[in-house]
Amino acid sequence: MPRISEKGRSMPASPIRKLVPYAEEAKRKGRKVYHLNIGQPDIPTPELALDALRNMQEKVIVYSHSAGNESYRRKLAGYYQGLGIDVDHTEIIVTTGGSEAVLFSFMTCLNPGDEVIAPEPFYANYNGFATAAGVKIVAVTSKIEEDFALPPINEIEKKITERTKGIIICNPNNPTGYLYTKEEMLQLREIILKHDLYLFSDEVYREFCYDGEKHFSAMHLEGTSENVILMDSVSKRYSECGVRIGALVTRNREVLDTAMKFAQARLSPPGLGQIVGEASIDTPQEYFDDVYNEYIARRDFMVEALNKMPGVYCPKPKGAFYSTVKLPVDDADKFSQWLLEEFEYKNQTVMLAPASGFYSTPGLGKNEVRIAYVLNTGDLKNAMEALAEALKVYPGKTK
Repeated sequence: MPRISEKGRSMPASPIRKLVPYAEEAKRKGRKVYHLNIGQPDIPTPELALDALRNMQEKVIVYSHSAGNESYRRKLAGYYQGLGIDVDHTEIIVTTGGSEAVLFSFMTCLNPGDEVIAPEPFYANYNGFATAAGVKIVAVTSKIEEDFALPPINEIEKKITERTKGIIICNPNNPTGYLYTKEEMLQLREIILKHDLYLFSDEVYREFCYDGEKHFSAMHLEGTSENVILMDSVSKRYSECGVRIGALVTRNREVLDTAMKFAQARLSPPGLGQIVGEASIDTPQEYFDDVYNEYIARRDFMVEALNKMPGVYCPKPKGAFYSTVKLPVDDADKFSQWLLEEFEYKNQTVMLAPASGFYSTPGLGKNEVRIAYVLNTGDLKNAMEALAEALKVYPGKTK
């Protein structure tokens, strides 16, 4: 029998989706499952984006330029310029979701065996992209007791070896909801310039910053035009996860020219998605105001509900729509499976994402879960009520 590749064997399964069979079985039993495990917003996609799809005039859906439609890239450049990010359309490659932007960045900038430092917990699929590119993610641990702030600079520098070629961050952060401050970003600037590293900055949650806090982009760091690569996506900004449109943005011409080879190899990003993405840039501010207020209400309700539960600690996220939460359980993976296999409260249960899959240091995240507050407040209320009851009766509960 032919053997599967070593790379295929080492490719990690998604910790976000691995419990899906148990959720499906719970639904077959007639239970209502509240999905707090995945960042799929229930916020409506902007109507003007849907109208652009409904009213498209194209008679043939053709390949676009490998970098994406020029009209879309020009519009995207205008969007970034409005944020104080000075780029033009030639410095943007449209990608198949933010995921492809990360993968292209790794394959363009890194050799097999190279290392990329990431504050952990980090977006679990970075591991998969690193495996595909033949590189290694080296974690430096941020702590829930410090609400997952950037680890001290000296701790990051301890991880730098001759193999280190970059640092990757997600800002605002998935899975913690932490928003890196301008001061923390300036500290990263100091490191990447001192050690001549790439800074891969995943900023897909840029619009989701709360409590008056402002997003400070890696592209705002002076003197780093050759170092910084921005990865972006329409998925969360406009609630368009399924159109699979992202962007790789950098002022580094060599990176752009090289990434284009990978872009050409996959021919072009999705044509229909680009139509939706281009129209979405005209989304009025009122849409974002409504979304902001909705997420503030959801966040505040969830954080208060969780912190009322005995033994639970939930930091108050400043961005995105996630929080990594500490639970009084022996093993969050077992607990999350138990919720779906054995528990129900009023014929309802909850699906969580065990945090162990967001850490690469063995043993960390064992009693933590990522919760995505992407459900309306009514559903969140039922989910929190079910979770509170589950923690009362879970056999592996700790003090």
